Amino acid sequence: MTEILALIPARGGSKGIPRKNIRSFAGYPLIAWSIAAAKQSALTTRVIVSTDDAEIAEVANQYGAETPFLRPAEFAQDKTTDLPVFEHALKWLEEVEGYRPDVLIQLRPTSPFRPAGMIDDAIRILQNHPDADCVRGVVVAGQNPFKMWRFNGEDKPLNPLLTVDGIKEPYNAPRQILPPVYWQTGHIDVIRTATISQKKSLTGDVIYPLVIDSKYTVDIDTLADWAKYEAVIYSGLEVVSPRAPRRTMPETIKLIVCDFDGVVTDNSVITDQDGKEAVLASRSDSMHIKTLKEKGIDFMILSSEPNPVVQARAKKMGVEALHGVGMQAKGQALREVLAQKNIKAENVVYVGNDLNDLPCFEIAGWCVAVADAYPEVIRAADFVLTKNGGHGAIRELCEMVLNRIENRK
Repeated sequence: MTEILALIPARGGSKGIPRKNIRSFAGYPLIAWSIAAAKQSALTTRVIVSTDDAEIAEVANQYGAETPFLRPAEFAQDKTTDLPVFEHALKWLEEVEGYRPDVLIQLRPTSPFRPAGMIDDAIRILQNHPDADCVRGVVVAGQNPFKMWRFNGEDKPLNPLLTVDGIKEPYNAPRQILPPVYWQTGHIDVIRTATISQKKSLTGDVIYPLVIDSKYTVDIDTLADWAKYEAVIYSGLEVVSPRAPRRTMPETIKLIVCDFDGVVTDNSVITDQDGKEAVLASRSDSMHIKTLKEKGIDFMILSSEPNPVVQARAKKMGVEALHGVGMQAKGQALREVLAQKNIKAENVVYVGNDLNDLPCFEIAGWCVAVADAYPEVIRAADFVLTKNGGHGAIRELCEMVLNRIENRK
Protein backbone atom coordinates (compact mmCIF):
# COMPACT_ATOMS: atom_id res chain seq x y z
CA MET A 1 0.00 0.00 0.00
CA THR A 2 1.30 3.44 -0.92
CA GLU A 3 1.61 5.67 2.13
CA ILE A 4 0.45 9.19 1.28
CA LEU A 5 0.86 11.79 4.02
CA ALA A 6 -0.88 15.15 3.94
CA LEU A 7 1.28 17.62 5.88
CA ILE A 8 -0.27 20.98 6.77
CA PRO A 9 2.24 23.60 7.99
CA ALA A 10 0.75 26.03 10.51
CA ARG A 11 3.04 28.07 12.69
CA GLY A 12 1.70 30.18 15.52
CA GLY A 13 3.62 33.41 14.99
CA SER A 14 1.71 35.01 12.13
CA LYS A 15 2.12 38.80 12.22
CA GLY A 16 -0.01 39.96 9.29
CA ILE A 17 -3.14 38.35 10.80
CA PRO A 18 -2.44 37.31 14.40
CA ARG A 19 -3.45 33.71 15.17
CA LYS A 20 -4.76 33.41 11.62
CA ASN A 21 -4.56 29.61 11.45
CA ILE A 22 -7.21 29.26 14.16
CA ARG A 23 -9.13 32.46 13.44
CA SER A 24 -12.71 31.79 12.33
CA PHE A 25 -13.05 31.83 8.54
CA ALA A 26 -16.67 31.52 7.36
CA GLY A 27 -17.58 29.80 10.60
CA TYR A 28 -14.60 27.47 11.05
CA PRO A 29 -10.92 27.85 12.04
CA LEU A 30 -8.89 28.58 8.92
CA ILE A 31 -6.79 25.44 9.34
CA ALA A 32 -9.94 23.29 9.47
CA TRP A 33 -10.56 23.88 5.75
CA SER A 34 -7.25 22.26 4.77
CA ILE A 35 -7.74 19.43 7.24
CA ALA A 36 -11.20 18.76 5.78
CA ALA A 37 -9.78 18.62 2.26
CA ALA A 38 -7.16 16.08 3.34
CA LYS A 39 -9.64 13.99 5.33
CA GLN A 40 -12.06 13.78 2.42
CA SER A 41 -9.39 12.52 0.04
CA ALA A 42 -9.85 8.87 -0.90
CA LEU A 43 -6.13 8.31 -1.49
CA THR A 44 -4.55 10.16 1.45
CA THR A 45 -3.64 7.72 4.23
CA ARG A 46 -2.61 10.11 7.02
CA VAL A 47 -3.11 13.79 7.94
CA ILE A 48 -0.61 15.65 10.15
CA VAL A 49 -0.37 19.31 11.11
CA SER A 50 3.17 20.58 11.69
CA THR A 51 2.97 23.41 14.21
CA ASP A 52 5.02 24.99 16.95
CA ASP A 53 1.87 26.10 18.80
CA ALA A 54 -0.02 23.98 21.36
CA GLU A 55 -3.33 25.80 20.78
CA ILE A 56 -3.15 25.23 17.01
CA ALA A 57 -2.35 21.57 17.73
CA GLU A 58 -5.46 21.28 19.91
CA VAL A 59 -7.72 22.81 17.26
CA ALA A 60 -6.17 20.57 14.58
CA ASN A 61 -6.94 17.52 16.71
CA GLN A 62 -10.55 18.63 17.10
CA TYR A 63 -10.95 18.60 13.32
CA GLY A 64 -9.36 15.20 12.83
CA ALA A 65 -5.66 15.84 12.16
CA GLU A 66 -2.76 14.33 14.07
CA THR A 67 -0.14 16.46 15.80
CA PRO A 68 2.41 13.85 16.97
CA PHE A 69 5.09 16.49 17.53
CA LEU A 70 5.49 20.22 18.06
CA ARG A 71 7.79 21.82 15.53
CA PRO A 72 10.97 23.32 17.06
CA ALA A 73 11.04 27.11 17.18
CA GLU A 74 14.01 27.22 14.82
CA PHE A 75 11.71 25.90 12.06
CA ALA A 76 8.89 28.35 12.81
CA GLN A 77 10.43 31.73 12.11
CA ASP A 78 9.12 34.44 9.77
CA LYS A 79 11.73 33.57 7.16
CA THR A 80 11.62 29.79 7.55
CA THR A 81 11.16 28.12 4.17
CA ASP A 82 9.03 25.03 3.61
CA LEU A 83 11.84 22.54 2.98
CA PRO A 84 13.26 22.34 6.54
CA VAL A 85 9.71 21.99 7.90
CA PHE A 86 9.17 18.91 5.75
CA GLU A 87 12.64 17.53 6.46
CA HIS A 88 11.99 17.86 10.21
CA ALA A 89 8.64 16.06 9.95
CA LEU A 90 10.12 13.19 7.90
CA LYS A 91 13.07 12.80 10.26
CA TRP A 92 10.86 12.81 13.38
CA LEU A 93 8.37 10.33 11.98
CA GLU A 94 11.10 7.91 10.87
CA GLU A 95 13.16 8.12 14.05
CA VAL A 96 10.28 8.01 16.55
CA GLU A 97 7.65 5.92 14.73
CA GLY A 98 9.59 4.15 12.02
CA TYR A 99 7.14 5.67 9.58
CA ARG A 100 8.24 6.81 6.13
CA PRO A 101 5.57 7.87 3.62
CA ASP A 102 6.05 7.39 -0.11
CA VAL A 103 4.37 10.67 -1.02
CA LEU A 104 3.78 13.94 0.80
CA ILE A 105 1.06 16.48 0.14
CA GLN A 106 1.54 20.09 1.16
CA LEU A 107 -1.71 21.94 1.90
CA ARG A 108 -1.22 25.56 2.90
CA PRO A 109 -3.98 26.84 5.23
CA THR A 110 -3.99 30.26 3.53
CA SER A 111 -5.41 28.70 0.33
CA PRO A 112 -8.60 27.15 1.75
CA PHE A 113 -10.71 26.97 -1.46
CA ARG A 114 -10.34 23.45 -2.82
CA PRO A 115 -12.87 21.75 -5.10
CA ALA A 116 -13.93 18.18 -4.36
CA GLY A 117 -11.51 15.64 -5.82
CA MET A 118 -8.63 18.07 -6.23
CA ILE A 119 -6.21 16.23 -3.96
CA ASP A 120 -6.89 12.83 -5.50
CA ASP A 121 -6.54 14.28 -9.01
CA ALA A 122 -3.08 15.60 -8.12
CA ILE A 123 -2.03 12.28 -6.56
CA ARG A 124 -3.10 10.38 -9.68
CA ILE A 125 -1.05 12.69 -11.91
CA LEU A 126 2.04 11.85 -9.84
CA GLN A 127 1.22 8.14 -9.91
CA ASN A 128 0.69 8.17 -13.69
CA HIS A 129 4.05 9.83 -14.39
CA PRO A 130 6.99 7.89 -12.93
CA ASP A 131 9.35 10.69 -14.00
CA ALA A 132 7.51 13.28 -11.89
CA ASP A 133 9.27 14.68 -8.84
CA CYS A 134 6.26 16.78 -7.90
CA VAL A 135 2.79 17.90 -8.96
CA ARG A 136 1.98 21.55 -8.32
CA GLY A 137 -1.38 23.36 -8.46
CA VAL A 138 -1.50 26.16 -11.02
CA VAL A 139 -4.07 28.58 -12.41
CA VAL A 140 -4.11 30.78 -15.49
CA ALA A 141 -2.05 33.86 -14.61
CA GLY A 142 -4.09 36.98 -13.93
CA GLN A 143 -1.31 39.22 -15.21
CA ASN A 144 0.72 38.34 -18.31
CA PRO A 145 4.48 38.48 -17.57
CA PHE A 146 5.27 39.09 -21.26
CA LYS A 147 3.86 42.56 -20.70
CA MET A 148 5.99 43.21 -17.62
CA TRP A 149 9.19 45.22 -17.30
CA ARG A 150 12.40 45.26 -15.34
CA PHE A 151 12.63 48.53 -13.44
CA ASN A 152 16.14 50.03 -13.37
CA GLY A 153 15.35 53.32 -11.66
CA GLU A 154 13.21 56.34 -12.47
CA ASP A 155 16.00 57.94 -14.50
CA LYS A 156 16.83 54.82 -16.53
CA PRO A 157 15.08 53.01 -19.40
CA LEU A 158 12.83 49.99 -18.79
CA ASN A 159 13.83 46.56 -20.04
CA PRO A 160 11.29 43.88 -21.08
CA LEU A 161 11.04 41.14 -18.49
CA LEU A 162 10.71 38.37 -21.11
CA THR A 163 11.25 37.83 -24.81
CA VAL A 164 9.43 35.48 -27.21
CA ASP A 165 10.97 33.83 -30.26
CA GLY A 166 9.22 35.09 -33.38
CA ILE A 167 7.54 38.05 -31.68
CA LYS A 168 9.61 41.21 -31.83
CA GLU A 169 7.74 43.18 -29.17
CA PRO A 170 5.68 40.81 -26.98
CA TYR A 171 4.73 43.68 -24.69
CA ASN A 172 2.87 45.26 -27.63
CA ALA A 173 1.40 41.99 -28.94
CA PRO A 174 -2.21 40.82 -28.49
CA ARG A 175 -2.57 38.53 -25.50
CA GLN A 176 -4.05 35.80 -27.71
CA ILE A 177 -0.79 35.21 -29.64
CA LEU A 178 1.45 35.11 -26.57
CA PRO A 179 2.41 31.78 -24.92
CA PRO A 180 -0.04 30.63 -22.21
CA VAL A 181 1.23 31.38 -18.73
CA TYR A 182 0.23 29.81 -15.41
CA TRP A 183 0.77 30.94 -11.84
CA GLN A 184 1.51 28.53 -9.00
CA THR A 185 -0.99 28.64 -6.16
CA GLY A 186 -0.79 27.53 -2.56
CA HIS A 187 -3.55 24.96 -2.95
CA ILE A 188 -1.46 21.82 -3.26
CA ASP A 189 1.93 20.26 -3.90
CA VAL A 190 2.19 16.47 -4.16
CA ILE A 191 5.82 15.44 -3.68
CA ARG A 192 7.70 12.16 -3.77
CA THR A 193 9.56 11.61 -0.50
CA ALA A 194 12.71 10.91 -2.52
CA THR A 195 12.49 14.41 -3.99
CA ILE A 196 12.91 15.82 -0.50
CA SER A 197 15.45 13.35 0.88
CA GLN A 198 17.64 12.93 -2.20
CA LYS A 199 17.26 16.16 -4.15
CA LYS A 200 16.86 18.40 -1.10
CA SER A 201 13.91 20.10 -2.80
CA LEU A 202 10.13 20.30 -2.48
CA THR A 203 9.70 20.25 -6.24
CA GLY A 204 12.69 18.57 -7.81
CA ASP A 205 13.33 19.07 -11.49
CA VAL A 206 10.30 17.46 -13.13
CA ILE A 207 7.13 19.27 -12.07
CA TYR A 208 3.75 18.32 -13.53
CA PRO A 209 0.76 20.68 -13.34
CA LEU A 210 -2.63 20.26 -11.78
CA VAL A 211 -4.65 22.97 -13.52
CA ILE A 212 -7.17 24.50 -11.12
CA ASP A 213 -10.13 26.69 -12.06
CA SER A 214 -9.17 30.32 -11.41
CA LYS A 215 -12.30 30.89 -9.33
CA TYR A 216 -10.60 28.92 -6.54
CA THR A 217 -7.59 31.26 -6.52
CA VAL A 218 -7.08 32.66 -3.03
CA ASP A 219 -4.17 33.55 -0.78
CA ILE A 220 -5.05 35.14 2.53
CA ASP A 221 -2.39 37.50 3.82
CA THR A 222 -4.33 40.52 5.12
CA LEU A 223 -7.61 41.23 6.91
CA ALA A 224 -8.90 42.73 3.65
CA ASP A 225 -8.19 39.39 1.95
CA TRP A 226 -10.00 37.66 4.79
CA ALA A 227 -13.21 39.66 4.38
CA LYS A 228 -13.09 39.42 0.59
CA TYR A 229 -12.77 35.64 0.49
CA GLU A 230 -15.28 35.02 3.27
CA ALA A 231 -17.76 36.85 1.06
CA VAL A 232 -16.88 34.50 -1.80
CA ILE A 233 -17.62 31.48 0.38
CA TYR A 234 -20.91 32.97 1.54
CA SER A 235 -21.86 33.66 -2.08
CA GLY A 236 -22.12 29.90 -2.59
CA LEU A 237 -18.80 28.76 -4.11
CA GLU A 238 -18.72 24.97 -3.78
CA VAL A 239 -15.56 23.92 -1.96
CA VAL A 240 -14.56 21.13 0.40
CA SER A 241 -15.77 22.39 3.79
CA PRO A 242 -15.30 21.40 7.44
CA ARG A 243 -19.06 21.45 7.93
CA ALA A 244 -20.99 18.19 8.06
CA PRO A 245 -22.58 17.12 4.76
CA ARG A 246 -25.85 18.89 4.05
CA ARG A 247 -28.82 16.77 5.01
CA THR A 248 -31.90 16.19 2.91
CA MET A 249 -35.48 16.89 3.96
CA PRO A 250 -36.60 14.29 6.53
CA GLU A 251 -38.87 11.53 5.29
CA THR A 252 -41.20 12.23 8.20
CA ILE A 253 -41.85 15.76 9.42
CA LYS A 254 -43.86 16.33 12.58
CA LEU A 255 -43.10 19.98 13.30
CA ILE A 256 -41.90 23.09 11.47
CA VAL A 257 -40.46 25.78 13.72
CA CYS A 258 -39.50 29.23 12.46
CA ASP A 259 -38.02 32.42 13.77
CA PHE A 260 -40.15 35.56 13.59
CA ASP A 261 -38.04 38.62 12.75
CA GLY A 262 -36.45 38.12 9.36
CA VAL A 263 -38.41 34.94 8.58
CA VAL A 264 -42.10 35.65 9.12
CA THR A 265 -41.27 39.36 8.74
CA ASP A 266 -38.84 41.15 6.45
CA ASN A 267 -36.77 42.13 9.51
CA SER A 268 -37.82 45.79 9.36
CA VAL A 269 -39.93 47.59 11.93
CA ILE A 270 -42.15 50.67 11.83
CA THR A 271 -42.22 52.73 15.03
CA ASP A 272 -44.68 55.58 15.68
CA GLN A 273 -44.16 58.61 17.92
CA ASP A 274 -45.46 56.67 20.93
CA GLY A 275 -42.98 53.84 20.44
CA LYS A 276 -45.57 51.39 19.16
CA GLU A 277 -44.05 48.96 16.68
CA ALA A 278 -45.47 47.32 13.58
CA VAL A 279 -43.86 44.80 11.25
CA LEU A 280 -44.17 43.80 7.60
CA ALA A 281 -45.14 40.23 6.73
CA SER A 282 -46.53 38.34 3.75
CA ARG A 283 -50.16 37.19 3.85
CA SER A 284 -49.25 34.35 1.50
CA ASP A 285 -47.17 32.65 4.20
CA SER A 286 -50.40 31.51 5.88
CA MET A 287 -51.70 29.83 2.74
CA HIS A 288 -50.71 26.23 3.46
CA ILE A 289 -50.62 26.11 7.28
CA LYS A 290 -54.05 24.49 7.59
CA THR A 291 -53.19 21.87 4.94
CA LEU A 292 -49.98 20.98 6.75
CA LYS A 293 -51.86 20.47 10.01
CA GLU A 294 -54.38 18.22 8.25
CA LYS A 295 -51.43 16.07 7.18
CA GLY A 296 -50.10 15.82 10.73
CA ILE A 297 -47.44 18.54 10.56
CA ASP A 298 -47.60 21.13 13.31
CA PHE A 299 -46.21 24.66 12.89
CA MET A 300 -44.97 27.13 15.48
CA ILE A 301 -43.02 30.36 15.85
CA LEU A 302 -40.06 30.52 18.26
CA SER A 303 -38.83 34.08 18.75
CA SER A 304 -36.54 36.18 20.91
CA GLU A 305 -38.78 39.20 20.19
CA PRO A 306 -40.77 40.18 23.35
CA ASN A 307 -43.21 42.44 21.46
CA PRO A 308 -46.83 41.16 21.49
CA VAL A 309 -46.86 41.64 17.71
CA VAL A 310 -45.43 38.10 17.53
CA GLN A 311 -48.45 36.60 19.24
CA ALA A 312 -50.83 38.75 17.19
CA ARG A 313 -49.32 37.64 13.89
CA ALA A 314 -49.18 34.00 15.00
CA LYS A 315 -52.88 34.11 15.89
CA LYS A 316 -53.67 35.54 12.45
CA MET A 317 -51.65 32.75 10.82
CA GLY A 318 -53.29 30.12 13.00
CA VAL A 319 -50.08 28.87 14.56
CA GLU A 320 -48.65 28.50 18.03
CA ALA A 321 -46.02 31.03 19.17
CA LEU A 322 -43.43 31.08 21.92
CA HIS A 323 -41.84 34.52 22.10
CA GLY A 324 -39.69 36.58 24.42
CA VAL A 325 -37.18 33.73 24.54
CA GLY A 326 -33.69 34.99 25.44
CA MET A 327 -31.39 35.27 22.43
CA GLN A 328 -28.97 32.81 24.02
CA ALA A 329 -31.72 30.39 25.09
CA LYS A 330 -33.47 29.48 21.82
CA GLY A 331 -31.77 26.10 21.63
CA GLN A 332 -32.89 25.14 25.14
CA ALA A 333 -36.39 26.45 24.41
CA LEU A 334 -36.60 24.25 21.32
CA ARG A 335 -35.50 21.20 23.30
CA GLU A 336 -38.22 21.88 25.86
CA VAL A 337 -40.84 22.23 23.12
CA LEU A 338 -39.83 18.88 21.63
CA ALA A 339 -39.97 17.22 25.04
CA GLN A 340 -43.44 18.64 25.73
CA LYS A 341 -44.74 17.57 22.33
CA ASN A 342 -42.91 14.22 22.45
CA ILE A 343 -41.38 14.86 19.00
CA LYS A 344 -37.95 13.62 17.94
CA ALA A 345 -35.51 16.26 16.74
CA GLU A 346 -34.94 14.30 13.51
CA ASN A 347 -38.57 15.00 12.56
CA VAL A 348 -38.28 18.78 13.00
CA VAL A 349 -37.59 21.48 10.39
CA TYR A 350 -36.23 24.78 11.66
CA VAL A 351 -36.22 27.99 9.60
CA GLY A 352 -33.95 30.87 10.61
CA ASN A 353 -32.09 33.91 9.42
CA ASP A 354 -29.68 35.16 12.08
CA LEU A 355 -26.94 34.03 14.46
CA ASN A 356 -29.30 33.40 17.38
CA ASP A 357 -30.93 30.66 15.27
CA LEU A 358 -27.73 28.60 15.04
CA PRO A 359 -28.30 26.76 18.37
CA CYS A 360 -31.60 25.51 16.91
CA PHE A 361 -29.78 24.44 13.72
CA GLU A 362 -27.70 22.11 15.88
CA ILE A 363 -30.87 20.40 17.14
CA ALA A 364 -33.34 20.17 14.25
CA GLY A 365 -33.29 17.35 11.72
CA TRP A 366 -33.32 19.79 8.79
CA CYS A 367 -32.16 23.40 8.95
CA VAL A 368 -33.41 25.95 6.44
CA ALA A 369 -32.30 29.56 5.86
CA VAL A 370 -34.26 32.28 4.10
CA ALA A 371 -32.53 33.74 1.03
CA ASP A 372 -31.42 36.93 2.78
CA ALA A 373 -30.22 35.24 5.97
CA TYR A 374 -26.99 36.24 7.67
CA PRO A 375 -24.02 34.66 5.82
CA GLU A 376 -23.03 32.29 8.64
CA VAL A 377 -26.60 31.02 8.80
CA ILE A 378 -26.63 30.36 5.05
CA ARG A 379 -23.34 28.50 5.45
CA ALA A 380 -24.72 26.34 8.26
CA ALA A 381 -28.07 25.58 6.63
CA ASP A 382 -28.97 22.30 4.97
CA PHE A 383 -31.09 24.23 2.48
CA VAL A 384 -31.43 27.88 1.43
CA LEU A 385 -34.80 29.14 0.17
CA THR A 386 -35.10 31.40 -2.86
CA LYS A 387 -37.47 33.83 -1.09
CA ASN A 388 -36.45 36.46 1.46
CA GLY A 389 -37.90 36.59 4.95
CA GLY A 390 -41.31 38.25 5.00
CA HIS A 391 -41.66 37.82 1.24
CA GLY A 392 -43.04 34.33 0.85
CA ALA A 393 -40.22 32.23 2.36
CA ILE A 394 -42.61 30.33 4.64
CA ARG A 395 -44.98 29.62 1.76
CA GLU A 396 -42.06 28.36 -0.35
CA LEU A 397 -41.07 25.91 2.39
CA CYS A 398 -44.64 24.73 2.96
CA GLU A 399 -45.07 24.03 -0.74
CA MET A 400 -41.82 22.05 -0.79
CA VAL A 401 -43.02 19.89 2.09
CA LEU A 402 -46.46 19.35 0.57
CA ASN A 403 -44.96 18.49 -2.84
CA ARG A 404 -42.75 15.94 -1.12
CA ILE A 405 -45.80 14.35 0.50
CA GLU A 406 -47.69 14.27 -2.81
CA ASN A 407 -44.75 12.70 -4.67
CA ARG A 408 -44.58 9.87 -2.15
CA LYS A 409 -48.12 8.75 -2.92
